[in-house]
Amino acid sequence: MPGGVSSNFRLGMAPTPLMIESGEGPYLYDVDGNRLIDYYLGMGPMILGHRPKPVINAATAQLERGILFAGQTKIETRAAELVCQKVPCAERMRFNTSGSEAIQGALRLARAATGRQTVLKFEGHYHGWFDNVLWSVAPSPEAAGDAETPQLVAGSKGQLANGADGLAVLGWNDLEAVKARLAKGDIAAVIMEPSMCNAGAIFPGDGYLHGVREACTEAGTILIFDEVITGFRVAPGGAQERFGVTPDLATFGKAIANGFPVAAIAGRADLMQLCTEGVLHGGTYNSQPVAMAATAATLEALTPDLFAGIEVQGTALMQGLRELFAAESVTATVTGFPQIFHVGFGLDAPARDYRDLARMDKTGYRAFCAAMLNHGVRLLERGAWFLSSTHGPDVIEQTLDAARASIRKLKQDGTL
Repeated sequence: MPGGVSSNFRLGMAPTPLMIESGEGPYLYDVDGNRLIDYYLGMGPMILGHRPKPVINAATAQLERGILFAGQTKIETRAAELVCQKVPCAERMRFNTSGSEAIQGALRLARAATGRQTVLKFEGHYHGWFDNVLWSVAPSPEAAGDAETPQLVAGSKGQLANGADGLAVLGWNDLEAVKARLAKGDIAAVIMEPSMCNAGAIFPGDGYLHGVREACTEAGTILIFDEVITGFRVAPGGAQERFGVTPDLATFGKAIANGFPVAAIAGRADLMQLCTEGVLHGGTYNSQPVAMAATAATLEALTPDLFAGIEVQGTALMQGLRELFAAESVTATVTGFPQIFHVGFGLDAPARDYRDLARMDKTGYRAFCAAMLNHGVRLLERGAWFLSSTHGPDVIEQTLDAARASIRKLKQDGTL
């Protein structure tokens, strides 16, 4: 395997990508026998923690019935009903196996519905690794150009040069810029993370989401929320429930099935119905029964009480980190939701867009992550912290103790 991994997002982990033996609750166990408090959580999916019994039992029971049928099952219907019950925009929905695929389906539906070709996205927002959307995800300031008229920047070598045809980019959280671009009348869809959680954890400005919603309606443009991270994590109905703004379409993944490869497109009935009227949406493994059993079990477990519990523990951890950084004279921000937040070393105020995030001290934070690993805590190097329902008060206390020891060691070494 090139780099020893099967995904580039596992490269570059300090000091090296880990070899994991097992997981239980908030913990991972590596092949050397180390127990690690886990804030990767599979890069977001494990909202119920590792090996939750209801999910394991449901998947095991389905395995006894069969693996793949190329037909419909009752458990698929049950999973779809739960999505539509929880998600405000979900009048109809379909399953996929990855968020990248679901996003492609949503973009195709938007183009078919409007007869337009151009999609508007935002700097720093990630919508999968395919050629037509992997643009301006993490551009250097030099390549990105002026903030008022940002340039599209490819995210990978080997991308088709014309992959950006039909794509426009703006900085996020600027409502007037969106209105001005929509006024040209050629935008099929506006796609965004409703809260910018892949590159950081940035909330929309006051009135921003509502304003974009109104502008899209007026322009006849489809509004798509990419809720692959926020869906079923920040609230039962995702960020659209939390912020009270309903998109036309939304994409989901990660927490929808607590680690099983499941994603989804959901939205207005008239848009989703286009899948039966000439818009091709397919996939051999879409709604695979074992994964559907896991999906239904996960969604049934996502009760208001469960979210309230994560809210309490996540808030305590965020506040504890803020107090620790202040006491140790470390310049850093702690922003986002209790279920998914971001630590930005080197930032003295919450970021408003990707260009603010570009000022982060990435080297210092990577050193912090390596130090935390030596104290039994596994952190994502990009700054995101994911919490599960199994991260209890004792785990939070151990994490803060590890953070204190790590900061002091790095300061003693002159790293911070």
